[in-house]
Amino acid sequence: MKRGGDLAVAALAAPVALPLALLIAVLLRCATAGPVLLRQTRSGRHGQEFQLLRFRTGPHGRLGALLRRTGLDELPRLWNVARGEMGVIGPRPDRPEQVARYSHRERGRLAVRPGLTGWAQLHTARPPGPPDRPAPDPRAEPDPRAALDLWYVEHRSLRLDLRILGLTVLAALRPPGDLPPA
Repeated sequence: MKRGGDLAVAALAAPVALPLALLIAVLLRCATAGPVLLRQTRSGRHGQEFQLLRFRTGPHGRLGALLRRTGLDELPRLWNVARGEMGVIGPRPDRPEQVARYSHRERGRLAVRPGLTGWAQLHTARPPGPPDRPAPDPRAEPDPRAALDLWYVEHRSLRLDLRILGLTVLAALRPPGDLPPA
């Protein structure tokens, strides 16, 4: 049932997402040479690797900053959802080198498809720095997202997914820091 919901959301988003993605691709192409899309290897369900897609926003000045701030740089991930590599809701996909350092318990995050949004994304601020920051130091503090992702995996339900989807829409429409408690 969850996969059907993911496909329904991708299909409903397509009439707006496709023209917007084409416009962004044209703007990026005009702003710089090089590929418009960035492909990153990530670990999905059961640790299976896939190529995550997003718009390349590197040093594109205001355009890149605008795309990152609004989350539009992640619009191509709908293709990952359509292909079944990701879901709409789930843990954020990590790089294989990060997954290799997961504890036995943290590997529970791999029981579900990674998502465009999720419980941990709503409850933790994204660290400052470039979106392609290096993998965290394994000697550093534990990733606060891990416990939240595991809580989601253990409590996932249609009701929780709808709550996360609603909170994500609210977060997108409200200024940062103005989200009601989940």
